[in-house]
Amino acid sequence: MAIINKSDFGATPFQRLLGHNPNIMEAWSSLGDILEKDALLSSKLKEQVRRTLAQSNGCEYCKAKGKPDPSIFDEKISLAVGFAEVFITQKGDVPISIIEVLKPSFSEEEISELFAFLCFTTAQQHFGALMKLNPDEAE
Repeated sequence: MAIINKSDFGATPFQRLLGHNPNIMEAWSSLGDILEKDALLSSKLKEQVRRTLAQSNGCEYCKAKGKPDPSIFDEKISLAVGFAEVFITQKGDVPISIIEVLKPSFSEEEISELFAFLCFTTAQQHFGALMKLNPDEAE
């Protein structure tokens, strides 16, 4: 059970924990919606990155949505997931030599989107972990 009661605002258990501050919940959810959709990077790639991060970021609610699925990996997904694993291991202090590995396959715009997604998703998962949000709280 989460460490605080859920508010009446929000569509998901996560949003209802943020819903105690409706302006934050709305802005957070809006950015999440933008980042999760197909853009320069596919939503399929981003979901595999999200699943990778979830295995280490401590949010049981996030982990319950599944582990990465290597059967759907292509070159870009493999690189993005590998980078996410390094990001986790290095706690964000990723050597430039590792970042350089992305450049032959990702444009600068894609790298910017990937890094924004990594950071935002990590923040979401840390929030869920801090709140002790569990998968059995899904509605």
